[in-house]
Formats: sequence, C-alpha cells, structure tokens
Amino acid sequence: MNPTFPPVSRHAAWIGALLCASAVIGFAAMLDGYLHAQHPLGLLGASGIPRALAFNLLGFVLPGVLLAVTAVALRARLPDTARRSAGIGGWLLAWSALAFAAQGLLPLDPSDLDGAQSRGHATAWTLWWIAFVPGALLLAAGLGRVAAWRMLAMLMAVCAIVVLLLAALPPVLVPGPIAQRIALGAWLLAYIVASRGRGSVTEDLRS
Repeated sequence: MNPTFPPVSRHAAWIGALLCASAVIGFAAMLDGYLHAQHPLGLLGASGIPRALAFNLLGFVLPGVLLAVTAVALRARLPDTARRSAGIGGWLLAWSALAFAAQGLLPLDPSDLDGAQSRGHATAWTLWWIAFVPGALLLAAGLGRVAAWRMLAMLMAVCAIVVLLLAALPPVLVPGPIAQRIALGAWLLAYIVASRGRGSVTEDLRS
C-alpha cells in the first residue's frame, strides 16, 4: 500500500511554479536595466545585486524544495504495473529539483564569472537538466504501457526533449536567455503534470 502524503504535496508543484515565475517577473521588474532577452536568471540572485537573497530564496530554493516533494510523492503513487525505470526516474526528478534549489545557495559572482563561486552555480544548473532529462524519459518509459498514466508519460517525454534542446545544446535559433526561460517553463510544467498524475486523482476522491 502506498504511503499517504499530506495535502500540501498535491499542491506543491503549483506553489513552487508560481513562486518561481512570480520571483522572476517581479525581481526583474525591480532591477534597473535587466532584460529577459539578454540576461540570465542567475543574475537576479548574483552577489551584490539588490534583493539577491530574497530572489534566491523565492526563485530557486523554495521552488526547488517544493518540486522535490512533488517528485517524491509521485514516486510513492506509481502503480504496481509500472516498470522499475519509472521509480528511478522519480528519484532523478527529485535530484533535479534539489539541484535547482542549489542554484540559490550558490549565487553567481558577476565580478568573476570564471571563479569558484560562479562555477558552483553553473554546476548546479548543469546538474539540474542532466538529472531531469533522463529522469523524465525513464519515468515516461516506465509508465508508457500503463493506460491510466499514458498521457502523463507522453507529456513528461515532451518536456524532457524541450529541456534537452534548449538547456543542453548551444543556442542557434533561440538566444541563450530566452532558451533558458523556455526550458525552465517546460521543467515547471513537467512537475505540475506529475502532481496531477492518476494517483493524486484517486486520493482527492477519497479525501
């Protein structure tokens, strides 16, 4: 029997996504000269930038923790007929969310983008997509033959491909900052989709 998670786990993805999106939009609007088409998200939380600590907390750390909760809750709801790869995918999604949170704990240093501090932030960003892409694909593969979860599997696979193309590959048709935001949007969408998986619907009916 799968463990019962508190109701907050059902809404964690939505709360995390709204926090992240609101922080990006709100703090960018308050920073003079900041342009979404030219500047990376990490600049909003970089050392020496006004309100950087608040952005790192609201834009990276809290959303990452909430989405990690979503991934763990999803893994606990997986049907017995799912392949083992689905469980592995669920853990990778949790690690991806924690890597996203780590970006807020390892802010960029605008004065030394090649320094250790900035490399730590870049490493967390890389781990974010490296964990997510195979995690989402493994989850999709593990659930693809389960009829009730097939739509979730397809959407997770699409989100994984979008993140791979925009976060991992060099920007060709889309500028880097724009590609970063589209990839982030696809990533957030994946967790929202995961939070509304088949298991959560049945839990809602029982509560």
